[in-house]
Amino acid sequence: MDTVKIVLRDQEYEVKSGMTLRDALTKLGINRESVLATRQGELITDDEILRPGETIRLVAVISGG
Repeated sequence: MDTVKIVLRDQEYEVKSGMTLRDALTKLGINRESVLATRQGELITDDEILRPGETIRLVAVISGG
């Protein structure tokens, strides 16, 4: 299995492993500024390489002013 599952709220997406988180979010049309990404409960950065079989959870960031 060379895919990565990306979960945002109740939506699940699959992307190819080996790309960066930034590239995956761009491909999915998700604004990187609007989410925080976690891998097994740890925050990860845009340049993390996505590994086969893992699940990345996205948490929507709410900003206001």
